[in-house]
Amino acid sequence: MFALFLIILGISSRVFVHTPQFTAILAVAMFGGMYLNRVQALLVPLALMMVTDIILGFHDTMFFTWGSMLLVSAMGIWLKERKNFVTVLAGSIFASVVFFIITNFGAWLSPLYPHTWAGLRECYIAAIPFFRSTLVSTVAYSLVLYAGYEWALKRSQGTALARLF
Repeated sequence: MFALFLIILGISSRVFVHTPQFTAILAVAMFGGMYLNRVQALLVPLALMMVTDIILGFHDTMFFTWGSMLLVSAMGIWLKERKNFVTVLAGSIFASVVFFIITNFGAWLSPLYPHTWAGLRECYIAAIPFFRSTLVSTVAYSLVLYAGYEWALKRSQGTALARLF
């Protein structure tokens, strides 16, 4: 049930009109890694990306995007036993950087840019404005998801709601 909530959150944040690259997708991938079982942690971001790519359209960098999502999920799995405010904050920054590096490398490999050092530099420079939105959204969504979940977990202990967490 919780995995479905994360998929819906990620799809909604990617499909509905928003500031470009201001989505919950990286936060959902990292959060899923920290709180879902390993299989769900890897399947949730893939399901989210498959559904949204069907809606928005397939693209040349799709596998780079999906691959970076899996890396962010794996990072979340690694953070599972180390999660606290600082590691979630650092993890969300690192996730944004990893996503930026991998997906823009994929964009450079596509026909959009010349396959030269100058083309690679041009590709990364052109992506900087989008990185800001990715970074801010990933940090914000990650901290809200983490703080909200931990708060709800503590508040529900000893109640019938505890089964949901």
